[in-house]
Parts: sequence; structure tokens; C-alpha cells
Amino acid sequence: MSDLRVRFAPSPTGYLHIGGARTALFNYLLAKKEAGSFILRIEDTDVARSTQESVDAILNAMEWLGFSCDEGPIYQSDRFELYKQKVQQLLDEGKAYRCYCTPEELDEKREKAKREGLKPKYDGTCRHRTDHPDAPYVVRFMLPENREETVFVDQIKGSITFRHEELDDLIIQRTDGTPTYNFVVVVDDAEMGINLVIRGDDHINNTPRQILLYEALGYPVPQFAHVPMILGADKKRLSKRHGATSVMAYQEMGYLPEALVNYLVRLGWSFGDEEIFSMEDLIEKFSLKNVGRSAGVFSPEKLLWLNSHYIKTGDPHRLAELLIPFLQQKEIDPLKGPNLVDVVKSLQERSGTLIEMAAGAEFYYADPIVYQEKARIKFLKPEQKEIFDTIYDKLSCCELFSEEQLEHIFAEIMAAADVKFGKIAQPLRVALTGGVPSPGIYEILQVLGKDESLQRIDQARNALSS
Repeated sequence: MSDLRVRFAPSPTGYLHIGGARTALFNYLLAKKEAGSFILRIEDTDVARSTQESVDAILNAMEWLGFSCDEGPIYQSDRFELYKQKVQQLLDEGKAYRCYCTPEELDEKREKAKREGLKPKYDGTCRHRTDHPDAPYVVRFMLPENREETVFVDQIKGSITFRHEELDDLIIQRTDGTPTYNFVVVVDDAEMGINLVIRGDDHINNTPRQILLYEALGYPVPQFAHVPMILGADKKRLSKRHGATSVMAYQEMGYLPEALVNYLVRLGWSFGDEEIFSMEDLIEKFSLKNVGRSAGVFSPEKLLWLNSHYIKTGDPHRLAELLIPFLQQKEIDPLKGPNLVDVVKSLQERSGTLIEMAAGAEFYYADPIVYQEKARIKFLKPEQKEIFDTIYDKLSCCELFSEEQLEHIFAEIMAAADVKFGKIAQPLRVALTGGVPSPGIYEILQVLGKDESLQRIDQARNALSS
């Protein structure tokens, strides 16, 4: 085991976002590669917005993606006493102070600063107050007066400098006594021994404030790595207008977790020209050195291509299990029909998602077959009855529906009728499927089996007579 300790710390105020999942993935991969520890922390200090439903959604998404944690989930809401102690420590050491300024006074200060062309930040009015009026107050962290800047080396973006003139005295405790985000993050990361913080680059502006808090509390400062954002095709921050942003929405749309993981890792990370990575590959090859500094652009088309690849190359038995709920949504009982694994094998090459596979499988379970009107008119004509009679008789005598035997039977039929396969295949496809795009004729016959195939051909013959 190495001493690397990383964490993923989502807020349970909604589903697990695609961007959050990628951050979790980067942390997970590095921890696994370095034999370190991956900690899951639920940042639920926002009591008004945090819900158990959101916690469950995050945990379910993590499980679906395969991100097992070494410690956690740890809940911030269980640690309020620790935060209060640390706030008091800063007050006792003169590194924080009570601020009694009212919201109206703060608004007035901001407006005054704007009028004077200054940055609208807190002016430190209460920094040196010695009285303690009986009034609501926040606790502010006192920006060190003997430093002009904070510098840190980001593991992805390089050296970053923040001038302190851009900062003000950060609120670390609200008037209701609850701690603020930037404060609890520092306390938690330090107390949990986190020594590398990998997170989205929307947190870069928080970093100098947090570094100063680490130092004021006597904690070692961890390393930081800020991952670029994920953008939509219009180069704006990824949102619902670009498509689904929830991890579990992709499960519902019939995507495989390995496809989403493979896609997410490639949004900002590369390893030569390789595109396809198993989780084992990623654990072996991942490093922060190959994470780019520019934002990744989300492409639904590329994700669909990857999903098609994983369906095409996937284990049919596993895919059959995953397909069951999608068939049930169509009120199909997969136990009443052909073998589901055989159905999957026949559709793997043709399916981009499990939803597409379920749609493609419908005809296998139809009883009776319902013909598409255009297909019925075009291919189920009275003059086809003789060829259907021949097919029925020949297949009735066929013991094994092997591809070799079927090829031999249809070669005989074509020779006797002096027709090419296309003339037979299209009417037969309509008879067997109703007219939908489908696998090859021999495949369909093999999956349906002898009895069901003959029953459908007989239905077509009766339709020709009516």
C-alpha cells in the first residue's frame, strides 16, 4: 500500500453528474494504480438541499460504474462538533473573528466599492472589534496581513499564483452556527489524511483560501490537481440542453457502464492513439501527466460508438441479464419465447444500446406476428404461396436447424424454383418478423427454432389465402 489518499466528495443535492463521475473516476484510477486509498465523502452540510434520495442516487451510480471505495461513505453531517471545535480554535488564536455586519450594511459596502472602482469585497470593519453585542454574527477567517500572494503547483495546470488583494476575509461559520463549504472541506481533507485533491477546475479559485486555512489550522497542505470542465458541443458548460447529464440516465437509456467509463476517461485524458480501455487497462495506464489542460467536449455520437463496441464484443449471457428489464418495459416475458442468450447473439452486431436491442428483439416474442402494412402488400402476395409451401415442406423435414443444413435446403429451393435468394428471403423475412429490420434469415430460423418458424410460415400462408 502506498500513502496516497484521494477522495471523491459529492453534495447530495441531486443525481451524480457526468462531470462528477469523471472526477470520481480519475481519483479511483489513481488510487488503484498506486495501491492507495479512495475515500467517498458525502458533503451534506447544506441541510436544506441535501436528501437521502440524492445520497442513494449517488451511491447507486458509483456502484453501477464499478467505483468501490476503500473508506466511506463518510457524512459531513456527522462531524459538526469537529467543525465547531476548529472554528473556536481559530477564534482563540486570533486567526478568525466575529463579524456583526448586517446584510444591508454589506450591500452598502459593496455598492460603495463599485462606485469607487474597487473590488466589491469585505473591508474588514469587524476585524478588530473588542465588543460582543447581542446580535447575529458570522465568523470570518482573517486573511494574513504579512503575505501578498499564495502560490501552489497544480499537478495538471502547473504553477498558479493568487494575489491576496483579490481575496477578502472568508466566512467560515454562518449566523445559524453552521460551517461553510471552504472550511469543512479543509478540516475533512486534513483529518482524513487526504494528500492529493483531484477535483474540477471550477474549484481553482477556492484553493488559495483553503491553503491559508490549512496553514492557519496547522495542517499539512495537500497537493492539488484541477481537472478541466466538460463542455457541450457549443463549448458551454455541459447541461441538460446538451442531453442527459445524469449517470443513471445513461443506464436507463441502455448504455453499459464500461462504455461510459471508457468514454469519460477519454474526456481529458489520453494514452497515445488508443481508444478502447478496460478498467484493468486504465488502472495500469492512468496518470495525471496525460490529463490535458483544456476542456473536454461531450460527444453523444462517440459515446454511442463506444457502447456499440462493448455490446458487439460483450458476453451474451451478461447482456441477456441486462436486457431483461428493457424487455419487461415492453411487457415481454423473456421466459416465453426463444432462448434469450441466442436472441442477444443475433442482435449484438445491430444494437447501439440495450433499448435498441430490446426493440430489435420484439419480433422474436410476437404471437401472432403482426405484419407491417407496406411489407405485407409488397411481399406477401398470392403468387408467393407456392414458394411458402415449398419452404414449409422442406423445413418440416429438417431435423437440425444448423446453418449448413439451412444453406443446403435453400439452395435446393432456389434451384427448383430458378430464383435468387433475395426473391425468397424478403417474403420469408416478413413472414418470420413482420417486416422489421432484422438479423439474417438463417439466424432468425435458428433462434426461433423449428416449431415456431413453421408456425409463422403457416400464418403467412393463411394470410395469402385470406
